[in-house]
Amino acid sequence: MGKSGKITYVLLGLGVAGGALISVKQNREKIRELVEKVKKKTRILRENQEESEWLKKAGRPDPYDFEDVKMVEEGAQYSVNYYNKKVQQS
Repeated sequence: MGKSGKITYVLLGLGVAGGALISVKQNREKIRELVEKVKKKTRILRENQEESEWLKKAGRPDPYDFEDVKMVEEGAQYSVNYYNKKVQQS
């Protein structure tokens, strides 16, 4: 028996075990709750990963990322304009 034959039997066994497990209503509810927990945790992990990518870039704009450079420049101008208005009003 080759490797693919063993894999086939393993998958068949898992399918039969899964079917037997799902046949009981309590087990279906437990599996549903488990799936929901896994979905929630993977969503949180994905959000944290996206946030960490954003934080890696923060404060060190790539000079060739023109949109980011433009945003940093506009942010700097905003604070200078705000300060100038406050000083002129005083």
